[in-house]
Amino acid sequence: MSYPYQIKNLEAYHEAYKNSIENPEKFWGEIAEHFFWRKKWDKVLEWNFKEPSIKWFQGGKLNITENCLDRHLNTMGDTPAIIWEPNNPEEQHRTITYKQLHHKVCQFAQVLINNGVKKGDRVCIYMGMIPELAIAVLACARIGAIHSVIFGGFSAQSIADRLEDAQATFIITCDGAFRGAKDIPLKAVIDDALIGNKTIHRVIVCTRTRTAVSMIEGRDVWWEDEIKKVDAQGIHFVEAAEMDAEDPLFILYTSGSTGKPKGVVHSTAGYMIYTHYTFVNVFQYQLHDIFFCTADVGWITGHSYIVYGPLSAGGTSLMFEGIPTFPDAGRFWSIIDKFKVNVLYTAPTAIRSLMGFGLGPIQGHDLSSLKILGTVGEPINEEAWHWYDEHIGHKKCPIVDTWWQTETGGIMISNMAGITPGKPGWATYPMPGVAPILVDDKGNEVTEMEEGLMRGNLCITQPWPATLRTTYGDHERCRTNYFVTYDNLYFTGDGALKNSEGQFRITGRVDDVLNVSGHRIGTAEVENAINMHSGVVESAVVGYPHDIKGQGIYAFVIYTGSHGQDTHGTSDLVRKDILQTVTRIIGAIAKPDKIQFVAGLPKTRSGKIMRRILRKIAEGEIKSIGDTSTLLDPSVVDDIVKGAI
Repeated sequence: MSYPYQIKNLEAYHEAYKNSIENPEKFWGEIAEHFFWRKKWDKVLEWNFKEPSIKWFQGGKLNITENCLDRHLNTMGDTPAIIWEPNNPEEQHRTITYKQLHHKVCQFAQVLINNGVKKGDRVCIYMGMIPELAIAVLACARIGAIHSVIFGGFSAQSIADRLEDAQATFIITCDGAFRGAKDIPLKAVIDDALIGNKTIHRVIVCTRTRTAVSMIEGRDVWWEDEIKKVDAQGIHFVEAAEMDAEDPLFILYTSGSTGKPKGVVHSTAGYMIYTHYTFVNVFQYQLHDIFFCTADVGWITGHSYIVYGPLSAGGTSLMFEGIPTFPDAGRFWSIIDKFKVNVLYTAPTAIRSLMGFGLGPIQGHDLSSLKILGTVGEPINEEAWHWYDEHIGHKKCPIVDTWWQTETGGIMISNMAGITPGKPGWATYPMPGVAPILVDDKGNEVTEMEEGLMRGNLCITQPWPATLRTTYGDHERCRTNYFVTYDNLYFTGDGALKNSEGQFRITGRVDDVLNVSGHRIGTAEVENAINMHSGVVESAVVGYPHDIKGQGIYAFVIYTGSHGQDTHGTSDLVRKDILQTVTRIIGAIAKPDKIQFVAGLPKTRSGKIMRRILRKIAEGEIKSIGDTSTLLDPSVVDDIVKGAI
């Protein structure tokens, strides 16, 4: 498989970029010609950011799995599609070719059909990082069901909220999952999430940990038993459902600045074409390269760059069940050595964590197969960039620093490996088709440079094929979250810098959303969870710089309960109680790193919490707190400063 649209030099990038912005219909229409369509589109693009209404390849009919699997069978059937490395290095890895993956996807698609799943049904997937997760995702897409993958670290309450919002009717899960030294009881969490649920008809359970689980008759079935039934039926091929270009492919829940997670909806054709194009170009992918994305399929990175991007390109995607520090901090490096990985795509959090172990874990591992390194999830700090460059890439591997979001579907701003110049800490250039601008708080475009840089809020002026289409069941929320802040612009929620060369550096969120280990967590969501603890009157949550996670979570809590209180105020026992509450409501990923008990919070006379002040205190910048005279009770700030952790 060749990629005639793969950009080969800087001049070609500038030409492609110019064409994509001036005539996006022609540009993306030509790329779309390289995919398999049941029926060609009538119109490439129709859009407005007011409603918003975004439609790509209208009238086109296709199925994404035919483009990820079927079209590769004649020429690449025996090429590895997925290489799976288990959590325990003593366990045997698995290599699944395109032919085998196609067979397994058809098998499981028939399992879904046998269990009553229909086109348009929402199927929740809550599994560990095993090949069956990718198979389940693709099987849903094969029959036109909308998949919604939920990360295996979320709590029963979080799952229940998502099931209700999506009105999901089916769940695919495992008995449990292995993650480092932990066994995660996935089925038990699903059972808790289903208490009181009225929509779920069937739970399909895949065996992984051989943990004892409760199987409810009439509702729960074993994956393996259902596969045997399909084999007995003698079915080896399932026709891919014909989907409209704009039919929803999946829902993925992400945190926002309000407490309720929102279900971002991605379409079929635009998402497929954009993830494919960015995969092939950013990573300069060559056929038979081993591509190792260390993300979880529960996040957008796993959707786009473990499953759909690599498979649509006929690539070989390495999927890892475990964590970078198990059984020791050399695990990534041993995997790269074992499989001769060519491209490594990981998070700055992982890099910073592994830096802390020194160079010992790297020694003895051959990393010479690496050609390209990538980072994702948050801006990478310069120290981590240089460590990655020197000790992992041996200064011969370009590092692509990719900026994008759940809502954007694929990489938006990044250098292309070895093609466009990289710069430590900078995402650099927009992808073809992406038109970013910086605006001030009033929405006016920033055009003046200060000390060689423009600063502003990062917005996009026109749609790219993988633009989110809506938030599931609540289009108004999509409009108000992304398209209302600034007129006729998609607002990313991030601030950025732009230099005279047109390169961008992302400076972080400008709204009440934290970026913890590359995952977005809304402050309101964490506050809601803390406030559910019986002794808590009120709380306020802000981010602060964290050496490993990028941002840590700092909670200021007014507590009046008696449990665990001691003569010094409030004890560690209450902190543990609150952390347990947050874990139960959201999941361990949202646990505050610091909890400070306070007598009051800094509020304006209208009752608004002044988070700006709390952020300064959390960051240790108490000399630059600024004017507090407008507060209802300025003395509150002095008390908080004295008790700061």
